[in-house]
Amino acid sequence: MPAALMDGELGSLLKVSAAVWAAMSYARVAAARTSPGAGRLAALMPAVVLFYGIPFAFATTGFRGISGFFLSWLGTFKLFLLAAGRGPLDPSLPLAQFVCSASLPVKLRQPTSSGKAKKQDPASAATKIILSGGLIPFILYAFQFREVMSRWQLLLLYTTLIYFAVDFLLASVQGVIHGVLGMEMEPQVDRPYLASSLRDFWGRRWNLMVPAILRPSVYGPVRARFGVAAGVLASFLVSGLMHELIFYYLMCQPPSGDVAAFFLLNGACAAAEAWWGRHAGWWRPQRVVAVPLTLAFVGGTGFWLFFPALIRGGLDELMLQDFQGMLALMEQGGRWLAGAPGPVLSTR
Repeated sequence: MPAALMDGELGSLLKVSAAVWAAMSYARVAAARTSPGAGRLAALMPAVVLFYGIPFAFATTGFRGISGFFLSWLGTFKLFLLAAGRGPLDPSLPLAQFVCSASLPVKLRQPTSSGKAKKQDPASAATKIILSGGLIPFILYAFQFREVMSRWQLLLLYTTLIYFAVDFLLASVQGVIHGVLGMEMEPQVDRPYLASSLRDFWGRRWNLMVPAILRPSVYGPVRARFGVAAGVLASFLVSGLMHELIFYYLMCQPPSGDVAAFFLLNGACAAAEAWWGRHAGWWRPQRVVAVPLTLAFVGGTGFWLFFPALIRGGLDELMLQDFQGMLALMEQGGRWLAGAPGPVLSTR
């Protein structure tokens, strides 16, 4: 049964991929034939609605979460920016680049003609894939002993899983983009364990595609009308609401509001931190102190508000089921390649 479920998910993935290509081909043509504004937004709304509905095409937690992040969050925000004539999407882009930019959490850039642009080493992505991919099964296996773990041990396990899962996912995307399109990709995570402030952690080190999409779509417009603090709070509020949506896709349970509260709290403290920083001469901790304080705050508020929502929703059990299904599918594939007797992957 697990293998059959994952086999069905691969069929759904092919159908979803075809739907995304068709929708983005339409969006590219619609954007080319309309001017930025309400008319273009109306023309792009069918693609936006599709992106919000795509996660429900999958039955497993992993595929729902990934498609929710790639399409329902980042993809729709890119389409909203395209409707306003801003953002990374442009109808003049080649179709393959337009589709990848719209549907993947990447920020593509063409190497400069002078050759001075820093090129990413494909071996770096391969190393991350091997390292994270090798550690994730052991982390998932450790969840089988969650009954004898303390609350803090379980929360630490969740933290480790999320870090390596994000690293694995983004390194995989980097490898595909570099290999297929021959383009460079902006870094997605920049050593978050070295963050010396909340602004440094959320804005310059962790999951960089999120602040990159929130700056032009939320922070910039709100800041222009209401000031810096309002822009920061609005960005964190939107991030919290989108995380609540992703959690709904993952666990199919109504949002509790805890995740939104986590981001609002971090946003309020980041705004206060920026206000303090604008006062020259006021005390500031040395970096050797600021780094552990920052990590302690993010981790402490996460253990208080963010991770308990995952535990209540039973995400660990859902991920274990996905992992077991993937193992069964790989076993079937190995038998098929070796010509051994056994069930063959079904065709759809």
